[in-house]
Amino acid sequence: MKYKIVERDAFKVVGIKREFRCSEQDAGIPGVPEFWSEVNENGTANQLFELNNGQIKGLLGITKNFNGVKNTIDYWIAAEHSGVAPEEFSRLDFPATKWAVFEVRGPVPSAIIHTWQRIYSEWFPSNGYEPASIAPFEAYIDSDLFSPNAYNEIWVAIK
Repeated sequence: MKYKIVERDAFKVVGIKREFRCSEQDAGIPGVPEFWSEVNENGTANQLFELNNGQIKGLLGITKNFNGVKNTIDYWIAAEHSGVAPEEFSRLDFPATKWAVFEVRGPVPSAIIHTWQRIYSEWFPSNGYEPASIAPFEAYIDSDLFSPNAYNEIWVAIK
């Protein structure tokens, strides 16, 4: 499992979010693929690409605010952006922190799901890091997400 440790100053993202019910299985969040399809079809993804002026290229899939009682989580589709963003987008601030950035090789969504499983079943137990209480995210960088050689990333804040 290839990864790098990155220290980042605080940064902002802009995007849209929805609340989703969590799956009982380890197979992603039901409804998120349809959310991505909608964002790609209605032009929102293109708007976010144009607003992306940060260090992290590509669009971000961010999970935040898990609610154990309702079994829901907020899912964001966003882009790193500094400056003023259009009103239709919400803003999310990330504090300065240390991140473990994992390479994800292969077609989405299977490669993403497999990498998440390995992060928590192999990587965290085998080193001295713990996840920080900052929203993790997936960075969708490759233009062909379904290619067997696609390159994307998972960012997990660590302490």
